[in-house]
Amino acid sequence: MSSNRPLPARRSLLAAAAAVAAGAAVTGPGAARALAAPPSGAPAPAAAGGGPRPSAARPLFLGTYTSQPGGGTGIGLASYDPVSGEIFPGGTLSGVADPSFLALSPCGRTLYAVNERRPGGVTAIALGEDGGHEILNSRGTGGDAPCHLSVHPGGRFLLSANYTSGSVAVHPVGEDGSLGERTDLVEHTSPPPGPGQQGPHAHQILTTPDGGHVLAVDLGNDSVYTYRLDESAGTLAQVSVAALPPGAGPRALAFHPSGRYAYLANELSDTVSVCSYDPDTGRFTPGAPQPTGTGGVTSYPAQPLVSHDGAHAYLSNRGHNSVSHYAVEDEGASLRLLGTVPVGGDWPRHLALSPDGALMFACNQRSGTVTVFSVAPGTGALSPVATAAAPVPVFALPL
Repeated sequence: MSSNRPLPARRSLLAAAAAVAAGAAVTGPGAARALAAPPSGAPAPAAAGGGPRPSAARPLFLGTYTSQPGGGTGIGLASYDPVSGEIFPGGTLSGVADPSFLALSPCGRTLYAVNERRPGGVTAIALGEDGGHEILNSRGTGGDAPCHLSVHPGGRFLLSANYTSGSVAVHPVGEDGSLGERTDLVEHTSPPPGPGQQGPHAHQILTTPDGGHVLAVDLGNDSVYTYRLDESAGTLAQVSVAALPPGAGPRALAFHPSGRYAYLANELSDTVSVCSYDPDTGRFTPGAPQPTGTGGVTSYPAQPLVSHDGAHAYLSNRGHNSVSHYAVEDEGASLRLLGTVPVGGDWPRHLALSPDGALMFACNQRSGTVTVFSVAPGTGALSPVATAAAPVPVFALPL
């Protein structure tokens, strides 16, 4: 892809999904299961083989867009069989606007969602053990279209990235998980926007594995910012800025378990970069861009993911409708492309692993489906095992 191609309209990409978001079928092992709430008093949905929902089924939360035709009406509630990968419907947590990205608190009792709209916000939800989840409150992020959020490891602060405004925000977290008034808002005013961009576009904010720094990935100005979080004041102080090649469009990164390396998806240049991180200085250093293996097809790579043992890395390719599979070598310092795996849907956006690492969930935004892969021990090979229909799924959080 030419480096000076402008960023595709983020919201307009949803229009194509609207016509097929509900009840779409995909190729693969069996027809997709629709994630609609079962009628009151109805028996538990049957598994693909005709049996009841397993008692060991685990919770699954799905993010979507509520303001788009064909989108959801809130956060999707479902469960999955940790052995077969089968997904079962569980209804919707309504009252949460455009929850396109979700994050769980370290204690596991509170769920946070972005409200990706203008003006933007973030919402806190108390999770009930019996499924009686309760919306605690919402706060404004001070910017437009927040598309990513994360909880600081101490659980006392929520970090969010405003895509359209190119800014990052900090909210304090109360004892009950609710959100306080914003304590900081930092705008990415420099360096200038990359080729074809009209301004900064903050796309991700997360704490480094050592807990010492906060990184913000900005797609609009081809940069990754390093901050320190003052845990007394809830404010961010800039430490350094790492520059990507002009027009790279860095979107999201994922750390290797060592905490010294991270893999950065470059949306506009269709590449991935191995980056080094120095815990002492906070310096983040991108390496040379590497191919996604999509054979020249414009793929708009979206989400990098690293296996729990650090031996494999994955990357969702939206235009190519595939997942790239890499072997991680040199203790995390290099990636070797093994190939790509068809996702069985259209526009795979977010990838997530089950807690045991045995399953991978891929959210196919345009086809309105979630594909579940089994992850082979040792080789990390992906095999599709289940699909489910969902309204414009853009995020999966399996517990």
